[in-house]
Amino acid sequence: MTVRTQVAILSGKLARSATRTLGRGGTAVPGLVAERVSPAIVSELVAKLETSVLVTGTNGKTTTARMLAEILAADGRTVVHNRAGSNLMRGITAALVEAAGPLGQFPAGAAAVFETDEATIPEAARAIRPRVLVITNLMRDQLDRYGEIDAIRERWVETIEALDRETALILNADDPSVATLAEHARGPVVLYGIDDPAVALAPDAAAEHAADALWDPKSGADYVYDRRFYAHLGHWQCVGIARKRPRPDIRAVEIETTSGMLRFSVASGGAADASSPGPSEEVESVQVRLSGLYNVYNAIAALAASRVLEVPSELSAAALGRVSAVFGRQEELVVEGHPVRILLGKNPAGMNEALRTLQTGPRATLQVLVLLNDGVADGADVSWIWDTDWESLAPYVAVVWVGGHRASDMALRLSYAGFPEPRLDETNPEGIVAALELALAELPDGAPLFVLPTYTAMLEVRERLGRMAGARRIWEGA
Repeated sequence: MTVRTQVAILSGKLARSATRTLGRGGTAVPGLVAERVSPAIVSELVAKLETSVLVTGTNGKTTTARMLAEILAADGRTVVHNRAGSNLMRGITAALVEAAGPLGQFPAGAAAVFETDEATIPEAARAIRPRVLVITNLMRDQLDRYGEIDAIRERWVETIEALDRETALILNADDPSVATLAEHARGPVVLYGIDDPAVALAPDAAAEHAADALWDPKSGADYVYDRRFYAHLGHWQCVGIARKRPRPDIRAVEIETTSGMLRFSVASGGAADASSPGPSEEVESVQVRLSGLYNVYNAIAALAASRVLEVPSELSAAALGRVSAVFGRQEELVVEGHPVRILLGKNPAGMNEALRTLQTGPRATLQVLVLLNDGVADGADVSWIWDTDWESLAPYVAVVWVGGHRASDMALRLSYAGFPEPRLDETNPEGIVAALELALAELPDGAPLFVLPTYTAMLEVRERLGRMAGARRIWEGA
């Protein structure tokens, strides 16, 4: 460990203390400071860890990383994890600096699990040289920052081709843009997917669902589906050529979804597409205190990574049962006697799944607050709201409030979707806190409120709700 890196660690820790003293999260500031002092600090610190994992993808990376971190902690390992979701290099650096001792030391057997921004993965992989790389899915998101999904996929291909031969690649077999990355792997590949036709979209719903992968990037052949689960994830094949969804090594079957709970079986080693475990398969029962089919994908991705890292399967399953909602992602707080549930949505596929989880009760009863921002971390282009299936939720909504920098755009979209007339705070229509306070003031006694924010709106509304509910802030951990 160089003297320069030791100074960088101390500088980062001082920056962290200063930001916390001022009452600010400062999840990235310590990393920025430490990187200025020692640009190679990440490589030097990661070399002192026993193992490291990177988790990337458009949707689900925060929850998947959190699940895997919980599993490794249950296995008795000290885990370095950017739990607050700061997933650029400065956030990863900050997590390492916070966990390291003053001389850069970590407890024996320490492991790192880093959620990584889709565009940051090449730089992160070069610096960290992970033991495992998990890729959840590839969907349209922040087009002004990332460009089309083909551009992101090309970055991933370059990253994968440069990985060490020992690095295991965990890929979603149901996403054709991700599954076909296996062709570029130099090391072992583990595929995961869902094999339960009972949870597939109905054909008419599948036809209307937002899909971002329409054709094979190698051959140009169109994708067709035997079944789709959400967006373009499902059992796919290419028209006219022998190219189709590969057999998953780990698959979720016998899925039961209820409000706030998922139960399913995880099977490995059996026949592809079988909707129940085969006689020769290893089977583990799992339950997760979250809703939504996308969280089944998150859970089996984390399980696949834990198996590569040799965590006993029964321990992994038990740890998943103790995982709670990540900040802003199905998290529930109680504010002024009202249960308030936050469901982050930042692109058509992610928001559609959030909407889908709300369509289970009686119609015309939901009280909903929708917050639309257009900050750098949201994407300045908000045209994606027109590709989101708000129409599917409209019959379930009794009252809807809107807020955020683009509240007027959101109000217009919801009006076209058939929602009740959206309500805004007339004195501050773009205010996040103003919209929240208006909604809380107008809610019926004890009624739940469902908040659907974009990313930066989630950070602001969660900060306010956390203070009102006496909950920890995002940067303070779960």
